[in-house]
Amino acid sequence: MRKILALFVILLAVNSFAYTIKSIKYDGMVNMSESVALRMLKFEVGESVDEKMLDESIKAYYKQGYFEDIWTTVDEEGVLTFHFKEKPLISNIELKGWKENDSEIKESVIQIKVGSLYDEKKLEAAKKRIIDMINQDGKIDSVVEIQKELLENGSYKITFLVNEGEEIVIEELLYSGVSGLESDDFDDMIANKEREFMGWFWGRNDGKMRVNDLAYDPLRIRDLYMQHGYLDIDVKEPFAKVNFDNYTAEISYQVSEGEVYNISAITIDQQKHVIEEEKIRELIKLEIGEPFNVETFRNDSQRIKTLIADQSYAFVQIVPDLKKDKEKREVEVVFKIMPGEKVKIRNVIISGNSRTLDRIIRRELYLGPGDMYSLTDLSDSRNALGRLGFFDGNTIEEKRVDNHTMDLVVKVKEAPTGNIQLGGGYGSYGGLLVSVAVDDRNVWGSGINVGVKAERSSLTSNYSFSMSNPRLNDSDFSGNFSLYTSDYEYNDYTVMSDGFTAGVGHRFTRYISGHVGYGYSANSYEFDDTNTTLDTFYFEDYSKSSVTLSAKFDNTDDFYLPRNGFMFSQSVEYAGLGADADFFKSRTNFSAYKGLEDWFGFDVVARYKARFYYVKEIGFLPIAERFYMGGIGSVRGYESYSLSPTIVNTDPNETDDRRVGGEYTASNSFELSFPLVPKAKMRLVTYLDWGYIGASGSALVSDAGSSDYLSNNISRGGFGAGLEWFSPVGPIQLMFSKPLGEEEGDKTAVFEFTMGQRF
Repeated sequence: MRKILALFVILLAVNSFAYTIKSIKYDGMVNMSESVALRMLKFEVGESVDEKMLDESIKAYYKQGYFEDIWTTVDEEGVLTFHFKEKPLISNIELKGWKENDSEIKESVIQIKVGSLYDEKKLEAAKKRIIDMINQDGKIDSVVEIQKELLENGSYKITFLVNEGEEIVIEELLYSGVSGLESDDFDDMIANKEREFMGWFWGRNDGKMRVNDLAYDPLRIRDLYMQHGYLDIDVKEPFAKVNFDNYTAEISYQVSEGEVYNISAITIDQQKHVIEEEKIRELIKLEIGEPFNVETFRNDSQRIKTLIADQSYAFVQIVPDLKKDKEKREVEVVFKIMPGEKVKIRNVIISGNSRTLDRIIRRELYLGPGDMYSLTDLSDSRNALGRLGFFDGNTIEEKRVDNHTMDLVVKVKEAPTGNIQLGGGYGSYGGLLVSVAVDDRNVWGSGINVGVKAERSSLTSNYSFSMSNPRLNDSDFSGNFSLYTSDYEYNDYTVMSDGFTAGVGHRFTRYISGHVGYGYSANSYEFDDTNTTLDTFYFEDYSKSSVTLSAKFDNTDDFYLPRNGFMFSQSVEYAGLGADADFFKSRTNFSAYKGLEDWFGFDVVARYKARFYYVKEIGFLPIAERFYMGGIGSVRGYESYSLSPTIVNTDPNETDDRRVGGEYTASNSFELSFPLVPKAKMRLVTYLDWGYIGASGSALVSDAGSSDYLSNNISRGGFGAGLEWFSPVGPIQLMFSKPLGEEEGDKTAVFEFTMGQRF
């Protein structure tokens, strides 16, 4: 009887807090729609609701993160109202005392956007990220305060007040247990280095501690040891002793070297036989009897992976195994190959091309739907897209569908291809020189290059129309056509030309292409006021009809800023097809590019460029068809076309000397390009040029008279620094040069610039 009475009391209590809901209303809710809110409820209108059900509903709403407070009311008519007090919005975010104008920091570090809801936890997390970021720069004792200002519209202005701490400078690095290697060798590997004398100077170690790299420096030291065969090497975590009075540090490393291991055997273990073992061994550079080198081992593994992946085994794994014999100090190197299954390409998806047509991208890919996978084809496809010069970057993602198929997702970022080309310089002879031209290498996203040039400077005048299609009808054939009229002033005379060119080319392999072209031009000369008999003898109006054959090899990875690869081109021109000019001309160009980021830890690019030109007179070689040296493209530090063999007049009554051009010329350039302002795509370049130009001069001297002689075989150089900037309107180069080997009468140039040319 007592149990029944207790149950009755409980039911009566529960029933007293139950409501029959006739309608539901929302008050103060802005960031969430009523339809969404209703779907989140566990009950509907007409049902009986108790306090527990209301509490669960309030908790569900609160978890959305929009609200500061939520409560409910139920009136006598059964109307349930949810009342909300929403969190205020953040309408402004500022940084003071650190990276104040850096928008990327707000995105990557603060990670709170204007318009988001005010949240104390997110603000504290942002504060911690700021301190962590400053600590990465080797600064300690940094303080960040959060200042909140409630504005009239109810939103908050958040200001992060940053007081950067002090930088820690490493005064000394101590190594214990080092004997097999020189501790100085570690400086090339580790990020935290001792401060050197004049450490503030470029190329010297400033000694600033890089906290994030402290954990990785022991691994770098270990890797260097393993490149010399020390397989038992153990490097403890560094111990940093910091003097907080002057913020200097002493870092100690405890090293246990062990012994050097020589390679006793190299074993190939294929989980499934997919290729002959002899072909794999041909790729291996490790040698039996030599000390083990982990870097060579990694490179060998990558070469094996590429070989197997080129057989369509996209998911191949090369699992290394080192079987050490500590007594003999020998190691058996095992390459365990797990090929997986052959993979076919199901689909190729193009994205990011807002301007360039899909087919222009697809025709550069060496993999398509239905093709079997190849790692080399994938890598070559990336490089081919880079060589177009249409994109600021590209990636090809491998999206696994199953063990036998994958999709390729090609992501590109469009770059400006329409250039306003500027060129010019400042020289001791010609003063300020400026030229202008306009073209588009990818007109309407079609891959066709159209140029309309209206170029005018104090020394040149050039008007032309040109069109070229590198892939006629998406084939391996190319075509080009141009019309032009030009005046070029070579300091002491002017050449005026009118003509046209046309040609067709073919791409034979991925890297090799050829071209045959025909050109016709009518050319005449004008001279300055000091006209002598030398003018009429050496300068004759002429017409030229010529055929040019050329071949080119190019495996670089980008059009404007290559970081890897080579370019080699060879062309031969024969003029004498029914016109005045009759000669043979050869042009050879070579360029090599190498990214040095692995060596220096940042994006340094080394470049070597060379050219060799030669011309031989057959019947008549016009002076304008000879070669001239100087300026960007040959030897910087001297005015363009100013270096040339010269007829020197020895008659005291005649002071006019004439440049007559060279019959052969060669030049070399070595450049180092460094990132200057990566976000703005600005780079610093330093360079050294050296060139040579000469002429036999036999025909010229024999007719020049006894009072004249030929000054030939000129060798000059130049060095300097410049700015490379991939601007929104195209690539720009600003070069500041100093001549080498300058002689009296040379025309030097201290500043030159170009726009629209590849670096």
